[in-house]
Formats: sequence, C-alpha cells, structure tokens
Amino acid sequence: MIAGDGSMAARAEAEGVARRSYGKLVAYLAARSGDVAAAEDALSEAFAAALADWTAKGCPQNPEAWLLTVARRKLIDAGRRRRTGDLAGGQLRIAAEELEAAEAEEIPDRRLALMFACADPRIEPGVRAPLMLQAVLGLDAAAIASVFLVSPAAMGKRLVRAKAAIREAGIPFALPGRDELHGRLDAVLDAIYAAFAEGWAQPLGTDALRGDLAGEAIFLARLVVALLPDEPEALGLLALMLHIEARRAARRSADGDYVPLAEQDATQWDARMIDEAEAALRRASAHGAIGRYQLEAALQSAHVHRCRTGRDNWRDVLQLYDAILALTGSPVAAVNRALAIAELQGADAGLEAMPEASPENRLNEYQPYWAARAELLARQGAVDEARHAYDIATGLSSDPAIRRFLLKRREALLG
Repeated sequence: MIAGDGSMAARAEAEGVARRSYGKLVAYLAARSGDVAAAEDALSEAFAAALADWTAKGCPQNPEAWLLTVARRKLIDAGRRRRTGDLAGGQLRIAAEELEAAEAEEIPDRRLALMFACADPRIEPGVRAPLMLQAVLGLDAAAIASVFLVSPAAMGKRLVRAKAAIREAGIPFALPGRDELHGRLDAVLDAIYAAFAEGWAQPLGTDALRGDLAGEAIFLARLVVALLPDEPEALGLLALMLHIEARRAARRSADGDYVPLAEQDATQWDARMIDEAEAALRRASAHGAIGRYQLEAALQSAHVHRCRTGRDNWRDVLQLYDAILALTGSPVAAVNRALAIAELQGADAGLEAMPEASPENRLNEYQPYWAARAELLARQGAVDEARHAYDIATGLSSDPAIRRFLLKRREALLG
C-alpha cells in the first residue's frame, strides 16, 4: 500500500458518512436538544474526531452510530460548560441517558420533522427554506446565498437569527398536525428544490456534503408525497426533479464535456424515470389546483416531448413561462422566457425581453443569465458584447465542463 493510502481512505469514509448522514444526524440531535446550532457544532466536531480516530484504528462497523455517539457527548459537554438553557436541565439528562444505547441501534430519520419545524410560523418567512438547506442538508451560508440570490453576509445573519428563534421559542422538532402541514408546505418544497438545483449544478467531487444533493432532494420529495399524497404541488415537485434527473447520463459526453439539452442523445435518458415523472404530473393535474412546481414540471415534459419527437412546441413553452412569471415574478423565469421568445421571434425580441441585471435581482451574479445574454448577442451578431458576456459567464461557473463549453462558444465567434 502506498504511504498515506490509509489516511486517504479514512478521510473518504468520513466524508462519505458525512454526505449520507449529515441531515439525519443533525435532525436527531436537534430533536433531543432543541438547539439546531448546537447540534451542527457537535456533529462538526464529531466529523473532525472521526478523521483522526479512523485513520489510527480503521473505520468502525457502524460509522453512523459512532458519529452519533461522539456528537452526543460533544453536545452534552457543551451544555455542561454553558450551565444554562435546556441542555443543562431536562434535555441534558435525556441526552445523557441515551449515551448508553448500543452502537447498533437504528437511528430514526427525523429530517422531515426538522424541515417542518424550520417552517414554523414563528420563523421569518424568507429564511425558512434557507434554514432547511443548512440544517438538513449541510450547505454553508455562501452556497445558500447563491441559490436565493442574496449576499452571503445577509444570509448568514438571517440563519443565526432563525436558529436562535427556534431555541428561544422552544419550537418542537415533530411533524405538526395535518391542519398545519399545508401552511408550512411551500417552504419545505422550496428548500427541497433549492437543494436539488444546487446538487444538479455542482461539479462532482468538489464538496462531500453536496455530492448527492440531487438524490437526497428526490428522497425527501418522496417522503413528502408519502405524507401528503393528495398535495398537487408536492407531486409536481417530484415530477419536475425526476424529469431533470432522468437526463443526468446525457449531460456529459464520453470525454466529460457539457452537452446542452438541445444536443443531448435522448436514448440515454432514463425512460422509467420519465414515465414516473409523467405519472406524478398526471396525478397532480387531476386535483385542478395549478401551482409553480406543476408548471415547471410541465415545462420539462414539453422539453422531453420536443427532443424526442422533433416537433416544435415553443409556443406552449412560452405560455408556461408566462404563467410561471405571472405566478412568481422570478427573474430566473424571466431569463428563460426571453430564451423561449428568441426561439419564436428571433434574437432581437429575446434580448428585448431579457430582464436587466440590478442589485435587487442579483442577476449580475447569476451565471445562466450571462450565458443566455451571450448566446442571444452572438445570434444577433454583436460579437464584442457576446464575448464580454461569455467572459462573465465563464468566470461565474464553478463547473470545469461548463467553463470549457462557454470558452468554445466564445472562440467560435472569432471564426
């Protein structure tokens, strides 16, 4: 074995457990302590300890239970040091008693309960979904800020305030009654979709905690659908993510290059996943209550139909974007709507419909916005402006394959 292989294997194992178990363990610890921030801190310390211990002794038979035991001890030690709050009282005694549980115990999955707790009416509405992304899926404030197009500093402050509100209000980490579930559902669905989008956009191997975010998001959406089987927007979200995930194998060439939707080989798409998405969308539409995620799923269905059949359906696509924009006012929807207009009426009309970047919508920091502008400017023949937009889009992309794709598009302008 090459020197250092054991250490690298230990790190890989610890990071793998982190990726698979972060949200589950935070949810479990927070449910016992009533303190999300303390649970996150304890788990971070446990991960650090895992790297050192597993390097020296090897990975334990049940790494998730090992991490939970260490994190519990860290949580209790922190409570003893503070000597204040719930951890120094009844919650501390409960946690101490649980330390004697066998390592092989099955750890209950309380992520859904934690997500609905984060959507409690006592939490500021704008931070509910971001809080779920951090507490349940382990994203940092900077990553969450990029998803919601706000500054990292502002997002960090909101998250700290929200966690303090949960602790001070004693918000329970349990699923609310069915009469309360629907009022909290929108924030839960928003967080799940934001996690999926981040996982879909993130290049593989750059962050252990983000490595399978798309799969985690689909899993959580399935949990919500199982809990609320007649909720059309939950079904719509599941359909939307399944449609997108079905194309994963086709979005990279054999050489690892990025392949845009219009150039993908539809035979590489996961047909069973697409069928499942279509079935979920039909179930959702049967309820006659249209919402954002059903419209987004219908858009993906339209893209699938066009790519599979070769039949132009851009007018239908534009109508769907019109509906989404009217419903949400999203600047991202406005960008995509402009691209649909360009397909129907040409680049000039598309650029005229393209929203302007501003401090309020933060599109100046949104990579797809600049890539879309560059594409339309290139079609228009505005070479210098297109090259400038491609430069910005390339600089904003964290995915090497997408950067290469954008650079090739830019270089093609010189020909």
